[in-house]
Amino acid sequence: MINLLLLPIILPFFFGIILLFFPKQIKVQRTLVTVGLIVSFISALILMAKVKSDGIQTVTLGSWPAPFGITMVSDMLSVLLVTTTIVITFFVVVYSFTGIDEEREKFYYYPAILFMITGVNGAFTTGDIFNMFVFFEVLLIASYVLIVLGGEKKQLRESIKYVLVNVISSALFVITIALLYSVVGTVNMADIALKITDIGQPGIITVIAVLFLLVFGIKGAIFPLYFWLPGSYAAPPMPVLTLFGALLTKVGVYAITRTYTLFFVHDTAMTHGLLSILAILTIIAGCIGALAYFDLKQIMIYNIVIAVGVILFGVAQMNDAGMSGAIFYLIHDMLIKGALFLLIGIIIAVTGTSNLRKMGGLMKTHAGLGWMYLIAAFGLAGIPPLSGFIGKMLIIQGAFEAGNVWGSIIMLVSSLIVLLSVIRIFIYAFWGEPVALPKTRRRSYRSLMMPAVVLVLISVAYGVGTEWLIPYMTDASDVLLNPSIYIDAVLKE
Repeated sequence: MINLLLLPIILPFFFGIILLFFPKQIKVQRTLVTVGLIVSFISALILMAKVKSDGIQTVTLGSWPAPFGITMVSDMLSVLLVTTTIVITFFVVVYSFTGIDEEREKFYYYPAILFMITGVNGAFTTGDIFNMFVFFEVLLIASYVLIVLGGEKKQLRESIKYVLVNVISSALFVITIALLYSVVGTVNMADIALKITDIGQPGIITVIAVLFLLVFGIKGAIFPLYFWLPGSYAAPPMPVLTLFGALLTKVGVYAITRTYTLFFVHDTAMTHGLLSILAILTIIAGCIGALAYFDLKQIMIYNIVIAVGVILFGVAQMNDAGMSGAIFYLIHDMLIKGALFLLIGIIIAVTGTSNLRKMGGLMKTHAGLGWMYLIAAFGLAGIPPLSGFIGKMLIIQGAFEAGNVWGSIIMLVSSLIVLLSVIRIFIYAFWGEPVALPKTRRRSYRSLMMPAVVLVLISVAYGVGTEWLIPYMTDASDVLLNPSIYIDAVLKE
């Protein structure tokens, strides 16, 4: 019998393989991808209930005892991220039925999405650092297909940069794992944590910690390694950009969070001090970019960078409030970015441009879109009681507790800048005199709105229902702040 925690990884992979046999049959593709994601979502919910009631779930493949076989581990953090990933992918796929042209759909678009979330969910679930590299490669290879799909000149130009950066980062990842293995003699993450505890944290381990920050920082787009992101993410069609923006950088953020709470916890003044500084610089760089552009896509893409800084700043505090806030904000950001990218995709589809200066007066023609965008924008900026507020407040509380007053002030100022950047979109696109719009079919507009609206409503429920979600966030942060819980669960055999 297949272990429950493997299902959210195996099911998308299985459905992706089946879809490879029907590339030209769009109805079959759409039906199968929808069924695959619904079944995966149900399995993730059952797994979450199991983790909540019975604690961390582990399986070591090949019947080997724990440090020797490949271990998969599902704790509350990983299962929350896996479930959120499947939810966002489902709505992006429904959006794609109208939002992407049929030529792309016929060219292995849906299998590539399913293979990408196989890699994403695998990276969230693995308990083996080399296996994490393998899952990174799975999601990256699928993302290479998605970024070039359609073969537009801009896509091909930007994809070269995207592939090159990720190939270099992957090579550095393998070298770093080899270095770590030469010091501790294992790739099992729980075992690595034990071995590092046994030897203390000598200088070489701190060097490896910085190298991991470099590797995952490129994937997660922290300062100054985010240079590739704005161009690369703006190139593909909107549904692909939504997937990339909501999911891919979060895998890098998760990897930093996991390694910096499990392995590198013995010299936090150096490792977490550096992480804290880089997180603040990432927030500042993202704020500058979000204000500098008049292009819808670029403003939102720089908001991805800001969120990466906010989450990692929470993680760097290494206290209860900061960590709970980081986890809460991580899931909030995945949901709200998914919703916002879909909404700006509709704005671009309606106006025929992503240039704010060429828009205006949409409130008179598309009021529903305006109100939905405004709710999502307030959620992103952290206006209470929406979901961005809770996570940010907890992170700021954690920073004050850790004596990081300046960081807290920069976080508060960044919230105002995020609000300014998204309200500027609202003012330019929805206020003022209406401009001439290209003809769009009302039916296709409604088809695009449905997934975006539901995703906005989920993000609102996530904020309003904080009280019910706190036990889950507490379980997730407990494992991060007490590595022994994770280690005991994996090595209990």
